[in-house]
Amino acid sequence: MEADKIWMNGSLVDWADATVHVLTHALHYGTSVFEGIRAYETDDGPAVFRLDQHLLRLERSAAQYYMPLPFSHEDLRAAVHQVISANGLHEAYIRPIALRGYGVMGLNPVEAPVDVAIAAWVWGAYLGEDGLKHGIKAKISSWRRIGNNTIPATAKAGGQYLNSILAKMETQHAGYQEAILLNELGMVTDGSGENIFVVKDGVLSTPPISASILEGITRNSIMEIARTEGYEVLERDLARAELYHADEVFVTGTAAEVCPVRSVDDHLIGEPGPVTQRLQHVFHEVVHGRDPRWAHWLDPVSAKAPAG
Repeated sequence: MEADKIWMNGSLVDWADATVHVLTHALHYGTSVFEGIRAYETDDGPAVFRLDQHLLRLERSAAQYYMPLPFSHEDLRAAVHQVISANGLHEAYIRPIALRGYGVMGLNPVEAPVDVAIAAWVWGAYLGEDGLKHGIKAKISSWRRIGNNTIPATAKAGGQYLNSILAKMETQHAGYQEAILLNELGMVTDGSGENIFVVKDGVLSTPPISASILEGITRNSIMEIARTEGYEVLERDLARAELYHADEVFVTGTAAEVCPVRSVDDHLIGEPGPVTQRLQHVFHEVVHGRDPRWAHWLDPVSAKAPAG
């Protein structure tokens, strides 16, 4: 996992030196926002997938938590390019994070400085290569997804992920690879770190933003790809039992990419179906720069890193 350099507050530092104080506000209260982004190898070198959209979501998340970012959108974009180039990475998982740093304790964080860091490293299939090929076993968690009026589910904030961590640990201890969370109304929301799609009679359905899901960028990409490929895509509430009787189920996310689900609560769905396989294939072609229809989603990384 380790690389050579991490970008911190405007400069590249050695991986081992990218540290924070033990009284950093975010360590105690979860006051951080972050993104997960991937860069992929293409014939023209590494390219970052939907970088602008990820940075816009980072900025929106920070704004929801009244966290003024000390760097502009273009500063952050250049920093992502810089850290990929400085580490000589052809493909990478990229983690920008903005956090309330050291300077104040207590529940009012506004006097704490906002620190920003960007790390990048090689990270393979989040749910495993076998999961990508044959599907994963999922289980409905007993933990409910945080509600929109509890914490803003559309923000990607550090403290919110305690919800996902509890669900992930619970289901993995029970022998499953992933958790699926329901909201307080009992409707399907997300996996612990992915959005979810159901395929029935050739129609794709995915929970709406109002269900208390994270507005995933890979989710948005798959919806657009699927519609272009001629599939009907619906955003609607999904009942738990619809997962059991689906023709296909898959999850999407930057880390997970497009990963089939082979069973839910031991109800067998089976090997990846034709819709999942087609969308996996097109997504793979898109991110590697082999489908010109979505070339605008790729941000090529300059070969030479700027001085840092």
